[in-house]
Amino acid sequence: MKAIAKTRPEPGLEIISVPEPTLKPGHVLLRVERGSVCGTDLHIFNWDGWSQGRIHPPRIIGHEFCGTIVEVAADVTERKVGDFVASESHIIDPQSSMYLSGLGHVDRTTTILGVDVDGGFAPYAVIPVLNARPVPASVPKSVASMLDALGNAVHTVMDGPVEGRTILITGLGPIGLFSVAICRALGARKIIGTEISPYRIALAEQLGIDIVLNPAKQNVSEELAQIAPNGVDATLEMSGHPSSIPLAIRHTAAAGRLSLLGVFANFLDQVDLNEVIFKGLQLHGIVGRKMWETWDQMEWLLTEKGLDVTPVVTHEYPWDEIEPAMQILRQGQAGKIVLDFTHTV
Repeated sequence: MKAIAKTRPEPGLEIISVPEPTLKPGHVLLRVERGSVCGTDLHIFNWDGWSQGRIHPPRIIGHEFCGTIVEVAADVTERKVGDFVASESHIIDPQSSMYLSGLGHVDRTTTILGVDVDGGFAPYAVIPVLNARPVPASVPKSVASMLDALGNAVHTVMDGPVEGRTILITGLGPIGLFSVAICRALGARKIIGTEISPYRIALAEQLGIDIVLNPAKQNVSEELAQIAPNGVDATLEMSGHPSSIPLAIRHTAAAGRLSLLGVFANFLDQVDLNEVIFKGLQLHGIVGRKMWETWDQMEWLLTEKGLDVTPVVTHEYPWDEIEPAMQILRQGQAGKIVLDFTHTV
């Protein structure tokens, strides 16, 4: 079969011939139907410093995908042939003490599909049965393909109360855009965002954001002081920009929360921790999805709370058109890009 892979230690990706994956105990074989391109895939495509230190070519990439189970290992009872599932990218030892105590999302033994082991950007993929999460039939396949990413947003937004609160989202990339929709579904009183990209600002407005502040054109701190003079109830940091943390500390109300998902390129040395202390702020680093609380919350939001994130899917390509898909992502002119694996090359 063909697969999308990083084959050499240099920029780019290739479509190569690989053997079909072999089923092994505790695993299921999927016929992949859709895949969603993630910022991690862009890092691998660009071959930046992070990917150079983490990826060992050749590696089939892709950790956001969905498909139908076509075979299960003899010891698998939790899933069956014909089940439609989405992937959880973090592979965890189910016997680890962290997993058993509900903290699998921060287990140090975690490996990641499409990064540390071969992923799902191919017509067939073998994944652990735990990582094959059932998807309700009402969820569009384009959305099912990106539940791994949506889970990051759900985890961050639901880190604290939302209903009736004023929420600040710093950075409106795909996860920030998801967060707008989640906050709206959960009944936030006011949703404020910061973003410089006109393309993403338009998507956020489509998703129901109340106010977007553009740091390239406005003094965001002054504007926030006018909009929320007593501070916002919660800040969801999605940008990884150094200016976001001082902004969040300054404009989050006393006893409010800062839920931090964005990853920072460099060490931050200008953070006023005294203000954090005297305001009684709650700082929480968010990584991945809680296993399996976040997945249950996603299903509830999608099936019972009317969560609609389809506007975030801005492009769909046949999977062999990975090159133009990556180029448009590099240009910042896309939300989520979904690849269709239902045809062969």
